[in-house]
Amino acid sequence: MSVLALLLAGPLQAWGASARFARRTTEHAPTKSGVIGLLAAAQGRERTADLADLAGLRFGVRVDQPGTRIRDYQTAKHFDTGKSMPVSERFYLADAVFVAAVEGDDTLIDDLHRAVQAPVYLPYLGRRSCPPARRVDIGVHRDQSLEQVLADQEWRAAGWYQRSRKRESTVPLTTFVDATPGDSRNDSVRDLPLSFDPLHRRYALRGVRTDTVDVPNPKARRSAPPDHNPTILLGGD
Repeated sequence: MSVLALLLAGPLQAWGASARFARRTTEHAPTKSGVIGLLAAAQGRERTADLADLAGLRFGVRVDQPGTRIRDYQTAKHFDTGKSMPVSERFYLADAVFVAAVEGDDTLIDDLHRAVQAPVYLPYLGRRSCPPARRVDIGVHRDQSLEQVLADQEWRAAGWYQRSRKRESTVPLTTFVDATPGDSRNDSVRDLPLSFDPLHRRYALRGVRTDTVDVPNPKARRSAPPDHNPTILLGGD
């Protein structure tokens, strides 16, 4: 088994698990259906293509920088009649950074890795208006579990955000990982994609386990002062 790690960072992101009609909300972190959609698009799959192999991957995400939730609204007119459509709300995460990972068969993970390096359709972070600001691919990991990869990745938050927490030498980061049969505490969300067919999109429930991992803060203030005494140059006793 292998794990493909992805960096999801951009000015805006939107990950809706239950967003419908005129109110399009976003979750606090990337959804499995959103990331599977990104990977399927990178491979060039059509929306009506079979997703069974991608849906079978284990999925997890780490919140490196939670961002700020913002609200926008949109107006539109009907293409044929010219009548005004209902005003719709759009919610986004601004300045958020996440590390996502999928775990599965070596061959499929290698195919996905090649796809994100040279995608057929450009990746976007939940909505087409949300392009990534950094390189999405951060590598394939062999002989490591999904949880290990999320715990071992360096902290990917922006430098200004790391400096804002300079009093902490390590920071706890929240993770959301596909629950396993042995997990007694997990939440269920309708976020397992079965079909992206625009005429009949279908999603099933999946269990999600919430946890935290501690990672070093490279911008942490040093605990001991530097070994430097400028008054020594003045001489004297």
